[in-house]
Amino acid sequence: MEPPRLSLQEYEALVEQSPILIWRANTEALCDYFNDRWLSFRGRSMEQEHGNGWAEGVHPDDFDRCLKIFLDNFNSRQVFEMEYRLMRYDGVYRWIFDRGVPFSDANGEFAGFIGSCVDVTERVEAQEALRKNLELEIKSLKGIIPICSYCKKIRNDKESWQQLEEYISAHSDALFSHGICPTCLEEQIKNIETLKHK
Repeated sequence: MEPPRLSLQEYEALVEQSPILIWRANTEALCDYFNDRWLSFRGRSMEQEHGNGWAEGVHPDDFDRCLKIFLDNFNSRQVFEMEYRLMRYDGVYRWIFDRGVPFSDANGEFAGFIGSCVDVTERVEAQEALRKNLELEIKSLKGIIPICSYCKKIRNDKESWQQLEEYISAHSDALFSHGICPTCLEEQIKNIETLKHK
């Protein structure tokens, strides 16, 4: 038994109340439709988003890349996927995963693109936090210096041993000014006194 066909009203409810943001662009690459979820997310009217109005919400740092992906794939009529930041109704930028596909009219002619968007901010932020943690771990691993427990010389990349000052000078902008700590001073005085009495 065939499942019942959806009515026009049911299709409309699916599109308008879907948990994803939906857009449509005509053959001139101008957006002529946004579903209710999109308009609620943006806090703007269909008239404001119409044409290229929606692009006002794209983060300035993502705008050029976003536009290039959209137009390049639109002109070649290929499916595309991209992530960019889009301003929400409260002025906060959210990361959006946008997938656009070409569609045809009843005669099989190219009619434009239909796109669906999902808010992926939590995933993007989790990935960024993970990347930063990995960088910190790598940085701390790079910071391990092989040093002799006795003479305090450091083994360099060429497997030879260098004085501490020489090694640090070669790997940083640090400069050294030598002195003597109280403990070492006391020890050296004792050594001198011992030598005097020999």
